Order: sequence, then structure tokens, then C-alpha cells
Amino acid sequence: MANSRQATKRARQADKRRQHNMSQRSTMRTYIKQVIKAVTEGQLENAKTLFTQASSKLDRLAQKGLIHKNKAARLKSRLNSLIFKAAA
Repeated sequence: MANSRQATKRARQADKRRQHNMSQRSTMRTYIKQVIKAVTEGQLENAKTLFTQASSKLDRLAQKGLIHKNKAARLKSRLNSLIFKAAA
């Protein structure tokens, strides 16, 4: 437990920031799952539009430092290759 007013405030801020980050990560995972679901169901046009939304979200999170930029690139690459394999 924090012993000073300053430490108490920093603990509050850290908790608020942690909750926000968890929410953003959860949203990111949801976008990824939507793309995968659309591909498995054979809805390629829907998967492509969902992919553009997911890639935008991944780029924003990487820019803000919530995930590493290489992780964002890796996830986008895997989703894109999944779509192309389904189209072939």
C-alpha cells in the first residue's frame, strides 16, 4: 500500500492506465478473431473489410506503444496470408 499522497495518486493512475490498456488489448483480440471467423466461414469480402479495420487498430496500438511494432506487423502478415490462402 502507498504511504504518501503522491504514491497513492501514482497507484490510482497506474490502475486506471492498466484498465485502459487491458480494454484496448481486448478490442484488438476481438478484431483479430472477427477476421479469422470470417475467413473460416468463407466470407472473403467481409474478411477483407474486417482486415483493414484490424490492421488500422494494430497500427494505432503499435504507435502508442501498447504492442511492439514488429508484433503488429507479424499479426497483420498472418491475417493477410490467411485471407490469400482462403481465396486461392
